[in-house]
Amino acid sequence: MNSKALDHFLVATERRAFRIAMIGVKNEETALDIVQLAMMRLAEKYGHHDPTEWPMLFQRILQNAILDHHRRLKVRRAWLSLFSELVPAGQDPESSDYSDTLLIDIADEAHREPEARMSQRQVQAELNVAIGDLPLRQQQAFLLRYWEGLDITQTALAMGCSEGSVKTHCSRAMKKLSETLSFLKP
Repeated sequence: MNSKALDHFLVATERRAFRIAMIGVKNEETALDIVQLAMMRLAEKYGHHDPTEWPMLFQRILQNAILDHHRRLKVRRAWLSLFSELVPAGQDPESSDYSDTLLIDIADEAHREPEARMSQRQVQAELNVAIGDLPLRQQQAFLLRYWEGLDITQTALAMGCSEGSVKTHCSRAMKKLSETLSFLKP
């Protein structure tokens, strides 16, 4: 394994991976845990693979970790609903520390005018909410295709589905986003 190349890949990937995980789980600590887990799995199981394979493998590991998180939440919620009478009145068993900021602005804001920065923050906040409201598979397809720049075949491999499913999920995501986002409306 070329550990320097792997370290470089992981450093270059961590911010984007965090944003994808953050949109997928809406919890900063959980997103960080998921990214760390995905990085460890890539290093342990695929560090010896050709470095050109790492982006697709990493995205597949990351997407599976996000899906696993949602599956665990679903089971947890089912158990909580069965035992809801044990939760004290007025207490929300599902409360969490969701962050309102899902995407981190990585652009260098110091070189932009305040009005432009404010406008970009508003657009970014609206986009964060809209992407966060998409169904999980549409989120994954959209982020992998348009954020990570994977092609349809790579996205299908990362998501573990057919290329047709990727096209369908992307199409539905784009339609929903174009209906939802005010800055895309005429």
